[in-house]
Amino acid sequence: MNKIIIKGRLTRDPELKTGGNGIEYCKFTVAVDRRKVKDKEQETDFFDCTAFNNTGAAISKYMAKGREILIEGRMESSKVKKDDQTRTYWGITVDNFEFCGSRNDAGTSAPAPVVDPQSGMEQVDPEGLPF
Repeated sequence: MNKIIIKGRLTRDPELKTGGNGIEYCKFTVAVDRRKVKDKEQETDFFDCTAFNNTGAAISKYMAKGREILIEGRMESSKVKKDDQTRTYWGITVDNFEFCGSRNDAGTSAPAPVVDPQSGMEQVDPEGLPF
């Protein structure tokens, strides 16, 4: 079984591209902090991720640098030959993702919520929902 789940922050804005076969894909990197070990500095791992089709389009549209994301996928390797040397690169192919945190986590400003005076509940504009 090859399954990985990580939660971290995007290190840059996602890039949506279209491959030669017409399939859309989104590339991005997620920074994940390791648990701090006593008397050691915090360490961070960086995961290169690729999401295809609708998943990639949604990540590209709704995520940005600094936003927190949870992704589920599989680790895949690719071999690249350069100057008579073969190197292996590892990355995550994303199957599913979830939004984490709030829009303000990335330093972007979200409009103030509209509260219904009778119920005291926040009103949500359905056009702004990502689903």
